[in-house]
Amino acid sequence: MTSEPLVLGIETSCDETGIGIVRGSTLLADAVASSVEEHARFGGVVPEVASRAHLEAMLPTLERALATAEVRLGDIDAIAVTAGPGLTGALLVGVGAAKSLALGLGIPIFGVNHLAAHVAVDQLEHGPLPEPTLALLVSGGHSSLLQVSDITGDIEALGATIDDAAGEAFDKVARLLGLPFPGGPYIDLSAKSGDASAIAFPRGLTSSQDMQRHRYDVSFSGLKTAVARWVEARTAAGETISIPDVAASFQEAVVDVLMRKAILACKERGVDHLVIGGGVAANSRLREVADQRCAAAGIRLRIPRPGLCTDNGAMVAALGSECMSRGRPGVDLGFGADSSLPITEVLVTSA
Repeated sequence: MTSEPLVLGIETSCDETGIGIVRGSTLLADAVASSVEEHARFGGVVPEVASRAHLEAMLPTLERALATAEVRLGDIDAIAVTAGPGLTGALLVGVGAAKSLALGLGIPIFGVNHLAAHVAVDQLEHGPLPEPTLALLVSGGHSSLLQVSDITGDIEALGATIDDAAGEAFDKVARLLGLPFPGGPYIDLSAKSGDASAIAFPRGLTSSQDMQRHRYDVSFSGLKTAVARWVEARTAAGETISIPDVAASFQEAVVDVLMRKAILACKERGVDHLVIGGGVAANSRLREVADQRCAAAGIRLRIPRPGLCTDNGAMVAALGSECMSRGRPGVDLGFGADSSLPITEVLVTSA
């Protein structure tokens, strides 16, 4: 009989209800219910719709995860739940469910940071994280460059987006190209038949002056605007627009900037491991370029499989399991959801 703790993770920060079950560093179940189709007609996530979808999906998703893991609710040793950042209403659904389970079962609970969980999930595939590790997190709401010395309590923010996050830019560019929501997968697919060098879109915050003030920061608002103006100008001139070329050129600009900053941070910080996480980490071109540039720079690259890059309960369970293994105490039930929880606060405390 293993002595490793059995941890259940609950993720409801945006539009996916995720329940993960982990024993030690072994993933037993990763059940996800997405409400993305309900948001597609609005061209973006509607908070109230997301909250209601979480309420409806919570119990069946939990039951599915328990069945997959072949465990009973009474077997769970601890619960971890995303306490922030994210949509307030959506977070409250997950936090409320987690508190009810923890109270009913009489087990510890951990309110964890969504972004730190995106880093911790890599341990389920590639083993313990070297300390320190550099982490590049790219998603619809966040683009961050972090130095991780202890995934349960010591994370330093090196850089972040100063406007649009990478995933947000993908969604906005997809919309102006007439591609469906969410835009990331459709940009990725369209770009495969396009020429990434067809259009010279700008690389934000990479000039010598910008590098002084925003060395590890990123910006994609100007890139998004550049794409919109390019499309508008060609349309006004009656020219045919190659959507694959625009998608590929835009995608290349995003990937180029992200990897420039990440490789630079690794070199200047003397860290030879890079973890990439978040929904945009599922992008095939980012994974390809990251592999090439890290190999050339002598940096060990770690990226979870695409299914673990998007929001899921497994990543929350993974971080909770790591907290258990390091002897971190659970918190009392007074903690709340924090939509703007900073990355430096890995675990929330009671109010």
